[in-house]
Amino acid sequence: MHETSSLSAFDAAAIVVVIAAVLSYCNHRFIRLPHVIGLTVMGAGTSVILILIDEFVPGTAISDMVEAFLTRIDFSQTLMQGMLSFLLFAGALHVDLAELRKGWFAVLLLSTLGVLISTIIVGGAFFLLTGAMGIAIPFIWCLVFGALISPTDPVSVLGILKRFAVPPALQATVAGESLFNDGVGVVVFTILLSAAVTGADFSLSEGLRLFALEAGGGILVGLASGYVAFRAMRSVDEYALEVLISLAVVMGGYAFCSNFHLAGPVAMAVAGLLIGNQGVTYAMSDVTRDYVLKFWELIDELLNSVLFLLIGLEIIVIAISPELAILGLAAIPLVLAGRAIAVGGPMILLRPLGLVGEGGYRILVWGGLRGGISIALALALPAGDIRNTLLAATFFVVLFSVLIQGATVGRMVKKIGRGGSDGSAEAAQ
Repeated sequence: MHETSSLSAFDAAAIVVVIAAVLSYCNHRFIRLPHVIGLTVMGAGTSVILILIDEFVPGTAISDMVEAFLTRIDFSQTLMQGMLSFLLFAGALHVDLAELRKGWFAVLLLSTLGVLISTIIVGGAFFLLTGAMGIAIPFIWCLVFGALISPTDPVSVLGILKRFAVPPALQATVAGESLFNDGVGVVVFTILLSAAVTGADFSLSEGLRLFALEAGGGILVGLASGYVAFRAMRSVDEYALEVLISLAVVMGGYAFCSNFHLAGPVAMAVAGLLIGNQGVTYAMSDVTRDYVLKFWELIDELLNSVLFLLIGLEIIVIAISPELAILGLAAIPLVLAGRAIAVGGPMILLRPLGLVGEGGYRILVWGGLRGGISIALALALPAGDIRNTLLAATFFVVLFSVLIQGATVGRMVKKIGRGGSDGSAEAAQ
């Protein structure tokens, strides 16, 4: 325990990267699961093995050491203040802005109205579920759970879309919604958590004002930083410098947003779209384009590996009782139903415009995977029984999402691409 607590930040990072590399190699050579799913499974399996060793070999205290190690990493801070900015920027670089413009209204509705609808429906249903189970959780905290579980994870979604022949228009819609609903979800979560912690009455008008301020400010920061980077890249032809400029946009832009309470995730998605389209097309030579895109693909792959390994290892930190396990399992259909309604509501408005067909609807619902962002938000909750309850429910939903939805959404995409009325023409909408 003492040795664990004395680890430096570099030591902690080194341990995680080494474990991620070893498990990734084993998965690639022997298990051959999709990368995200394989690392989550192997991380969770490692956690279970360590727990069993502690249970049957007294005195080892391995789980305690791993728990202390994971606590030192501070999952929430690591993801929300570090990894998330890189992941969203890297994901946005590969979204086709021309296709995204065609479905901009769908992305706007799904990433704003959809998140709000999901927050309310999941929060209300979770309040009824916990009440029926005799678990006393105030309604505002149930809404906090609805907010943290509503954003879909762009890492999971984009990774799956890359492997299958998803039509460009639908891919841009799914990717765009996933990128922007993170920013919206974080803002809604922050507003609701503040009301829950302070005990102040939640004001819808004040919440909307804060939402508009943070999200709008994030968009402006993303446009400004992306444009400055675009002009700088256009004036030089030196791949190392242009990679450094893109890195400065991510780190500087996100730090600026954090200090001024603006939506950093939204800013990074906007900046990534701008540089990934205008910058790649008009400001980079072929050599620079190759270096910049490969650099960010490597960053994405590295952080992706670390992120889902940590999700699997979090089993050790979460003390899950039988009652919380039942609650977590029951929360899975609640979240799926909330997603179906949250996507279906905006689709009533989108259907006459022909923006999303039935095949697209099914991909949006089942492909709306939850991942590290939801886990990080749950870990950011203040310590106590409510945190433990919400964290356990979140973990079950995320584990189901990654292992079951992530493993089957590819087959759904293939089926929609082949099937008659759900054929590729409709899916492309």
